[in-house]
Amino acid sequence: MVSDVEAPVRGTTSSGLSRQRLLMAAGLVVLLALPLFVPRYWVFFAGLLGINIIATHGLNIMMGYTGLLSLGHAAFLGVGAYTVALAQIHLGLPFWLAIPLAGVSAAIVGVGFGLPSLRIRGLYLVIATLAAQFILNFVFVHWQSVTNGDVGLTVQPASVFGFPLNNETRVYYLILAVTVFMTVFGMNVINSRVGRAFVAIRERDLTAQVLGVEIVGYKLIAFALGSFYAGIAGGLLAYFNRFVNPEQFGLLLSVFFLSAVIVGGMGSMLGAVLGAVFMTLLPEALREGALAVGTTIGFDMATILVPLRETVFGLLIVCFLILEPRGLAHLWKRLRQRSHHPGG
Repeated sequence: MVSDVEAPVRGTTSSGLSRQRLLMAAGLVVLLALPLFVPRYWVFFAGLLGINIIATHGLNIMMGYTGLLSLGHAAFLGVGAYTVALAQIHLGLPFWLAIPLAGVSAAIVGVGFGLPSLRIRGLYLVIATLAAQFILNFVFVHWQSVTNGDVGLTVQPASVFGFPLNNETRVYYLILAVTVFMTVFGMNVINSRVGRAFVAIRERDLTAQVLGVEIVGYKLIAFALGSFYAGIAGGLLAYFNRFVNPEQFGLLLSVFFLSAVIVGGMGSMLGAVLGAVFMTLLPEALREGALAVGTTIGFDMATILVPLRETVFGLLIVCFLILEPRGLAHLWKRLRQRSHHPGG
């Protein structure tokens, strides 16, 4: 059985690679020009989407590729965000040092909480990572001398050569650059020997160990790498919101990223992107639609339709998982195959 990691490498022709690179270049041009054509409100959501894509990549590496279920991902974002805030306040570090430091800090904490994965897996690992979520959130709230508790910490805008990134458009370009870099880096990791080891552990760890895969080391690498991505996303979120407090990193955010990985398609870099897009933009699209319908019908209906969007969003996720359990990435793959072989 050919793994999802190896299949794209073996089955891609030179013409296919050229077409993919052309599409990627065109997409990058569109993203660079985006703030010129859309309202600032949607530029804000584009920046938030970039952060969510990075965080979803991290959880996908842990869960989708390595099979390590986690419900503590939001807490690792919190570690990254607080690292950026504290590094700026106490050390005066610029963003290009603070953000990597956020990733490293989250990776260290992630490895610490990932140690139970060496002995347990499945539902037991979920409970262990859920404990990490609550423990770290407790630290964020009660270590007031460092985190300022529920009041939180204020973060000054990042700056490039003295040029402050103090609005949606400016910080969007920073997030876009980091998102592209982290996506390309993740693709290289997954297509390497490390990525193949992750997939082997996911499929059957005992067999992988017999074949010479160092289970302990690669599981810790997966936790470190996934947490590193979360820390980078958390650091960007601190600059994006310019404020850090414990409420931003609750359990619901961990469920959000878990849903993004499942909806997008586990074990797929494209799936992580599509899942983050779905989870980030669809609720807002439903809100806009509910407001439009409410305005057309009458203001009384709007008060009903706007809260109802959360229910509709949940129902859409459930229906999608029933109709396409392998995620958006698999659906996209099937649509491409049909377009290439319309008579098939």
